[in-house]
Amino acid sequence: MNRYTIIVAGGTGSRFGSTLPKQFVTLGGKPLLMHTIDAFHNYDNSMAIIVALPPEHITLWHDLCKQYSFSIKHTIAKGGNNRFESVKNAIATIATKEGIAAIHDGARPLVTKTVIKTGFETAEMCGTAIPAVPVTDSIRQLDRQGSHAVNRESLVAVQTPQIFNLQILKEAYTTEYSPLFTDDASVVEFHGHKITLFDGDNENIKITRPTDLKIAEAILAGRNE
Repeated sequence: MNRYTIIVAGGTGSRFGSTLPKQFVTLGGKPLLMHTIDAFHNYDNSMAIIVALPPEHITLWHDLCKQYSFSIKHTIAKGGNNRFESVKNAIATIATKEGIAAIHDGARPLVTKTVIKTGFETAEMCGTAIPAVPVTDSIRQLDRQGSHAVNRESLVAVQTPQIFNLQILKEAYTTEYSPLFTDDASVVEFHGHKITLFDGDNENIKITRPTDLKIAEAILAGRNE
């Protein structure tokens, strides 16, 4: 079965506190996004990889690939005004409806081969596969009356890669954009499909703030020992 990975790398660096988009910040000696691409290539080196980048970042990315002699084959899709548009543009570059496609945050460079493998196998069986981890913090919900406690046992935190049968994914992304679409699973679910969860990984963190980068450096160093 054909496999595809769409890596969404549209960060601006605003929350990261940097003028350099976070996907290009150095982690373990090379830009963070290169680690993300490596992870999927190392799982399946025949997989087609599509990177969705804002048009204004494409030249910078090409320059970085030359600077770091990064040669893993991938194609570039132009990012849109939001994640939904970026994913939709990337999906449009895939000519067929046959296969399985993963969608992954460019800023999650520590995803493991085990998570990727489990996700693709689950999607092949069920049509959808979303990694999730238990919520460990106490949670409170805000409303007009103030806030109230929520039972965290009934909650999970969702990660990527979110993996789908390609026909399901393409049909779902014919839907008009809604601000309620917080991830790809919410788009597919809105289109009437059941979402299947599988065990994620607590080390599969998303780099959002400078402290996240420090944590990622420590995790990466531990893996290389």
